[in-house]
Formats: sequence, C-alpha cells, structure tokens
Amino acid sequence: MLEVSKLQAGYGAAQVLFDVSFAIGAGEVVTLLGRNGMGKTTTVKTVMGLLKTRGGDIRFEGRPIAGLPPYRVAQAGLGLVPEGRQIFPTLTVEENLVATARGIPPRWTLDKVYALFPRLKERRRNLGNQLSGGEQQMLAIGRALMTNPKLVILDEATEGLAPLIRAEIWDCLKRLREDRQSILVIDKNVDALCAFADRHVVIEKGRVAWEGTTAQLRTDPSVKDRYLHV
Repeated sequence: MLEVSKLQAGYGAAQVLFDVSFAIGAGEVVTLLGRNGMGKTTTVKTVMGLLKTRGGDIRFEGRPIAGLPPYRVAQAGLGLVPEGRQIFPTLTVEENLVATARGIPPRWTLDKVYALFPRLKERRRNLGNQLSGGEQQMLAIGRALMTNPKLVILDEATEGLAPLIRAEIWDCLKRLREDRQSILVIDKNVDALCAFADRHVVIEKGRVAWEGTTAQLRTDPSVKDRYLHV
C-alpha cells in the first residue's frame, strides 16, 4: 500500500533522513520507533507532503506521491493524526469532525466516530479548546477517520496522556486493526504497541536501524536496549 524507498529529507542545511525505506501493506499495523530526534516525525511530514523530499521515492497504491501538496496526499487516502493534535480550537467537536469529512459512500460517519468515542458525542457541542488533552486526541483521531482514509498515520499517539486515556486510545487502535484499517503509528509505549502491531521499523539518526515483526522484537531485547531506551 505505502512504499517508502531511500527517502531523504531535512531542514535548511541539515539533512535528517538518509535513505529511509519501509512498506505498509493493506490492513497492516506498522510502528515507527526510535528515540527523540531520530527522524520519525520528519518521516511522517515528508510522506504527508508537509516537507519536501531531497531524494528517494514515496508511492501509495503504486502511484508516486512524493512532491504532491498535502491536500493531494490526503485525497489519495492518507489521514494524519498530527503530533500535538492541532484540532480547531474555536470549532465545536462536531464542526471539527465534519470540517474535513469526505468519501462517497463514507465508511466513517459521525455516528460511527461517536460509537468509537462516546465521550465525543457527550461533548459534541463543546469547543475544541474546552476539551481535555485526551478528548482532543480522540477528536484528532475521529477527524482523521472522517476523511475515510485508506491509511491512518498517528504521530505520538498517546504522548502526555493519563494512563486511563492511553488505554482508551490503544483499545481504539485495536478495534481499527480488527476492522482491517491500515495504520502507521509513532509512540514510545513499545509494550502497548506490541499488543496489536504487526511489524516495527526502528529509526536511528535518520536511518532504518532495525525492522521486524512483533515476535522478533519481543525475543530480541538488544533492540530496545540499543535503540529505544534513553
């Protein structure tokens, strides 16, 4: 579905990504792991067209998307839950959800998002800036789903959230996986990710340092020690 090949990108004179390559198949959940500052968010920004590529190729369902503007990448079927949520603070929950809704016929509707996150239905008339951090993250996920994406990308899925809210987000992602939703997720909670992810890609200093299945990650503690622990 998504094929990233020898991707290079950076900011100004600083190159951040060096020949990053990985792929995500239909219905697959893949994680992007690594310490802070290793290039995970830069990878996401480049895939989504928010940062220009300096080399390499990005293909989605066989079509090249490298260099396309972000709205064209979204139209191709990629939905982003960005780091920091970035919901519309002066729109209501429901207005946030319908603002970017697309897809005919839609796979995701307001009712389906509210069934996934009942708390959003309770707060549907509240403004975005009146929500807690956890509720804002639920809203950011719901907003991405309302674009009816073929692939959902979550950057720092549970960063800064309380344990109970994190558990709700993990439960949501498990339900999406059961529904065969393709997902790329960045998060630091490796044990939680291993409960539902198929494969893992570890980024170290802008390069893919390790790639393997959940079973391989669980049985090789050196990966965590070398690339993930602070």
